[in-house]
Amino acid sequence: MFRLSRVVAGVAVPTAILLGAGPAAACGGLIGENGTIQLVRTTTLAAYHDGVERYVTSFEFTGEGEEVGSIIPLPDVPTDVVRGGDWTLQRLAREVAPEQDQNVRLTAGAFDSAEAEVILETQIDALDITILRGGGDEVGEWALDNGFFLSPDAPEVLDFYAQRSEIFMAARFDAGRAAELGQTSGDGTPIMLTIPTDDPWVPLRILGLGLDGSQVVEADVFLLTDEQPKLLAGGPGLSLERDEAASDSLLADLRSDVGMEWVPQEMWFTYLTVNAEARDLDYDLAASVDGRALPELVDVGVDAVQARPVQAPGPPIRWSLVFAIAAGLGVVAVTGLGTRRSSGPAAA
Repeated sequence: MFRLSRVVAGVAVPTAILLGAGPAAACGGLIGENGTIQLVRTTTLAAYHDGVERYVTSFEFTGEGEEVGSIIPLPDVPTDVVRGGDWTLQRLAREVAPEQDQNVRLTAGAFDSAEAEVILETQIDALDITILRGGGDEVGEWALDNGFFLSPDAPEVLDFYAQRSEIFMAARFDAGRAAELGQTSGDGTPIMLTIPTDDPWVPLRILGLGLDGSQVVEADVFLLTDEQPKLLAGGPGLSLERDEAASDSLLADLRSDVGMEWVPQEMWFTYLTVNAEARDLDYDLAASVDGRALPELVDVGVDAVQARPVQAPGPPIRWSLVFAIAAGLGVVAVTGLGTRRSSGPAAA
């Protein structure tokens, strides 16, 4: 497990889903030494089509300094990491808040000694992107060895994610390279990861990394799926705002952006908001997008008693009872099968 001799308290930057302006303007992740640069995650899209997740996000930086970075847990190994489109994320924001976005321009020795495996390295504008494979200890050690400080809760949070997937993305912002490219404070760099996976989930707990428990995390989550997804979370603070077939105009606009030609003619559009104290944001969002009856409970990161379906207002579902019934039916099926096998053919 981690030792905190090299972990610095109170220093963190945002790292998960769509983070908007709000009380938690700087939360989650890693930060480099020296300077006051903050990384502001403004928008993220998780889209699932034909067994492939496209994870599109933007990194926006403010402040002064040399380097800063962020880390994001991933459900599986990406096959490609490229610069994202110029207006995909802005178009999604305009879809849910058109009255606020009329002026948007659609243009362009702290850990154990094991080592994380570097799977992929690439540069996108002023970002150095590294895809890592490893447990919480290994990823934390890599981060420290590469000049990052970690908040004291990082060991627990990294272990929380590594139990489901040992794949992480680290993104480091190089202020010197940004200056050479003409990027200024507040400019965002969109990236898109292509991730074949049959087990999609959306990391939410990472949003509270490094925050005081009473600090409020505000975030927006956009999903695009082939069919209407079933969603499961693990606590208060997550609200379903839009759950509908994506409009033709939205899909056409997205499809016309760079790298977004994969968008099909029909998709389901889901929009959720997070508004929770950091102490309550101890869960993720699990999704069933391929016709399965239930999302995977393990992908939420909580037990059945804490699990909560994410749905439009209506009669509440006792999710723990649903899982209990499902487990009971499985036992009955196995018992019945055993009885039939043991009875054998009838005597002549």
